[in-house]
Amino acid sequence: MAADGTSVLRSIFFAATLSGCVACLASWSIETDRSTPEKHGLFEIREEARRFIEQENARKHQQWDALEPNAKVLVPRCAVPLQAQWTPKSLGRSQPSVMVICPAAVPNTVMNHWDVHVPVERKLRRP
Repeated sequence: MAADGTSVLRSIFFAATLSGCVACLASWSIETDRSTPEKHGLFEIREEARRFIEQENARKHQQWDALEPNAKVLVPRCAVPLQAQWTPKSLGRSQPSVMVICPAAVPNTVMNHWDVHVPVERKLRRP
């Protein structure tokens, strides 16, 4: 009987933990993923890609939209302003994207620089 009681408690604990995780994931978005002293937020990375695309659209009279970076990306805080450029075709990406670059991350044990690829798509033309 004790084993069954322990099993029931484990099931209840697992269900409660899973419910908490689902609620946490449901509240996460790029909008709330901001930079902290330790990590660079996906919000700021996406915004840098959007600034780059706005400049490119104005300069070349093109119509692109920057989408969202991969939500799994976690990078250290950048110590200098971010840079952005078109991702070189030589990197083998199948779709166009913007590469947001951090040439110098704050001192950490993981990486001293990084780049994040942000997908782009052509804007739909309105009639």
